[in-house]
Amino acid sequence: MKDLFDKIYKDKGPLGKWASVAEGYFVFPKLEGPIANRMGFHGREVITWSVNDYLGLANHPEVRKVDAQAAADYGSAYPMGARMMSGHTDLHEQLQNELAEFVNKEAAYLLNFGYQGCMSTIDALVSKDDVIVYDVDAHACIIDGVRLHQGKRFTYKHNDLESIEKNLQRATKIASETGGGILVISEGVFGMRGEQGKLKEIVALKEKYNFRLFVDDAHGFGTLGKTGAGAGEEQGVQDQIDVYFATFAKSLASTGAFIAADQEIIDYLKYNLRSQMFAKSLQMQLVVGALKRLDMLRTMPELKDKLWENVNALQSGLKARGFDIGTTQSCVTPVYLKGSIPEAMALVKDLRENYGIFCSIVVYPVIPKGLILLRLIPTATHTMQDIEETLDAFDAIRTRLDSGVYKRLSAAVAEAFA
Repeated sequence: MKDLFDKIYKDKGPLGKWASVAEGYFVFPKLEGPIANRMGFHGREVITWSVNDYLGLANHPEVRKVDAQAAADYGSAYPMGARMMSGHTDLHEQLQNELAEFVNKEAAYLLNFGYQGCMSTIDALVSKDDVIVYDVDAHACIIDGVRLHQGKRFTYKHNDLESIEKNLQRATKIASETGGGILVISEGVFGMRGEQGKLKEIVALKEKYNFRLFVDDAHGFGTLGKTGAGAGEEQGVQDQIDVYFATFAKSLASTGAFIAADQEIIDYLKYNLRSQMFAKSLQMQLVVGALKRLDMLRTMPELKDKLWENVNALQSGLKARGFDIGTTQSCVTPVYLKGSIPEAMALVKDLRENYGIFCSIVVYPVIPKGLILLRLIPTATHTMQDIEETLDAFDAIRTRLDSGVYKRLSAAVAEAFA
């Protein structure tokens, strides 16, 4: 019999094997100072494109004031216990009601964390006789939720309607035999590519197939739609989304999440979501803070307008300079380049050290080998100067990449960060 840890000693995983040269700089970096368009990194100021503070609320003075007062009023412990036992309050109910109204659903329920809440919701919605059909590019929280499912599950090719229908046909056959139902899962906005899920086309398939739709709209909530209610509102199908999920960690610049659906569905879920039934209630300071943020989202459309002014300037500028940003339909701005992981490390080091640009780097296994994805997240706090400096920097690093500079430097990257 092997030692349980043998596999850990021998294989650190596709990302973990780079830890000795990457940790503290390329992964687990330490940004310093208030959350803003420009922050500190390794002793220098950088333009930050990797903070999901879409509406610029993280350090908005009104938000900071409410957060501070809530902390003074309630501390960080209140209420104690799980919601079902001793952690329920009028303000939790108020926030749920306001969220439900905002996303045009009958009811909503608060979740302590987006990741575990999404997993637990999927787990609660299905039984072993049911079938899950989900996008192959779904976020890790969806994948982990699907892993909990003891029945059949199928992935469809990303946003591919033919693949969706093919898998719905397979699911329908199985569900007919087991006596179960079908849950289709998509994201409102896919966080790496920036593409919206094909929600309008998916709900149209309800005319042919009997299924329910769960949408993770973490990046769409607050950024898409006339009011900011998300990808469903943007595509005109919010009423056809059966269970809507969004997090506070993006547009609301906080911690927590929620699900919204018909009242009877929410009543069922709140009694069957294991991650909420057996976990401490969302702290009151976060609830009060979320109420303030939601009110600003409703009453200050200029925040979203400024966000999209910056998004359009950045994305149009990149396209005008010949960069491949894929088919993004959201604020998420991917820039695709060709190169190895060591080249990507050399490129990003140059970008940060010599051009003062900090953005997220995505490589294999998240994307195919040979590709480098630099993901930029515009916010309402960015300026046109930030955008122009970034465009010039990207021009420069592309030239160095294409001319082989990073290929020559990449051999030294591992040694420099060992």
